[in-house]
Amino acid sequence: MGDPRNVAHAKKVSQEKHHKSARPGKKTPSGKEQATGDSPATGPAETASTAAQKPDAAKLEKSLTVLAQLKDMEFHSRANIEKLAELSLTIEDELKQKTFVELIGALYSAQESFHSKVAALIEPYQAECDRLKPAG
Repeated sequence: MGDPRNVAHAKKVSQEKHHKSARPGKKTPSGKEQATGDSPATGPAETASTAAQKPDAAKLEKSLTVLAQLKDMEFHSRANIEKLAELSLTIEDELKQKTFVELIGALYSAQESFHSKVAALIEPYQAECDRLKPAG
């Protein structure tokens, strides 16, 4: 994935080139308007609406990819919490290694906090993805 600034710059440059080449009303040496193949009233408007739809589709696709990755992280985070709980019991009860109980407890708390934050992010991100989906 490229730098968003580079993508935005490339888009701006291509829009400027398109705008300069599609200006209606250019005069030829004989004084008549140049035929562009598009009527001035519909050509640029159609191009703009088509261009607006393509980025939305690409944005939706990328957003759905991000959402899937967030859900994957949430799943693995839950698995990590379960594994840490098992390890905590092993360290504390079976091995009686009291010096590590506090350390694994802190790690468990950090993982639980991460899990809560990822889960809290998924809900509004899902709503954003739903908003980006075309009606129909």
